[in-house]
Amino acid sequence: MDDGRERHLTIDGLNVALFPAARAGSPLVLLCGEAGEAAAVHGAVRGRTCADFSLAAVSGVDWNADLSPWPAAAVFAGGGAFGGGADAFLLTLTERVLPRVVDALGERPAWTGLAGYSLAGLFAVYSLYRTEAFSRVASASGSLWFPGFIDFARCAAMRRTPERVYLSLGDGEARTRNPALRTVRDDTEALYRHYAEMGIPAVFELNPGNHFRDVTERTARGVAWLLSDTL
Repeated sequence: MDDGRERHLTIDGLNVALFPAARAGSPLVLLCGEAGEAAAVHGAVRGRTCADFSLAAVSGVDWNADLSPWPAAAVFAGGGAFGGGADAFLLTLTERVLPRVVDALGERPAWTGLAGYSLAGLFAVYSLYRTEAFSRVASASGSLWFPGFIDFARCAAMRRTPERVYLSLGDGEARTRNPALRTVRDDTEALYRHYAEMGIPAVFELNPGNHFRDVTERTARGVAWLLSDTL
C-alpha cells in the first residue's frame, strides 16, 4: 500500500527509488535513469494519468558500459566507447533488482514495464529480445541510431510479443553534424513501422526540440502511454 513516501533500496550497488502504488498488484514500471530525476518523472506521470502504478527508478548505472547491447566505438567528442554490457546488466535487473522490488511491494504487479531515455531507451527496446520480464517498454528519445541495432531488431526474435511499445523523438535530433546520429529519425520510424507490421500495439511521437529538451516530460509521456489502457 502507498504510504505517501518514496522508499529507497540499494541492490548490487544500484540505487532504487521506489514509489509504491496505492493498491497492491498494480502495474510496475522500472525506469533506468539519472539519480534525482525519479520524483520529477513520477509526479509528471501522475499529472498525466489517473492509473494506479508503482515506479521503481534505478540509478547508479554506467551508461556506456551497461546499456549498450554490444561494443562500439565512441561517437561523441570526448566521450568513451560503448562496452556492450547490456546483457549482464539486464540479468542484474531481472534477477536481483526486480525480485527485491516486488518483495518490497508485497504482491506481484499486474504487469511489468521498462522505460528509459536516450541509451536507456535503447536498452528498454533491446530487453524485448533478451528477456520475458517486461511486457511493455517505453523508449523516449531512444538511441536507436546505435550501430547495427535496427538490423538486429528487424531480424532477431523477441522473447515475448510485447503488449505495448512507445517510441518518441525530438524533431531536431536528426539535425546534427554528428554522422552517427543523423539517421536516428529514420531508424526510429523504421522500427515503429516494423512493429506495427508485426501487429504490436506501438506508437511513435515526435516532440519539439533537440535531444536535451523536456527530458522529464518526454519520459513521463512514454510511461503514461504504457498505462493508458489500465484505468
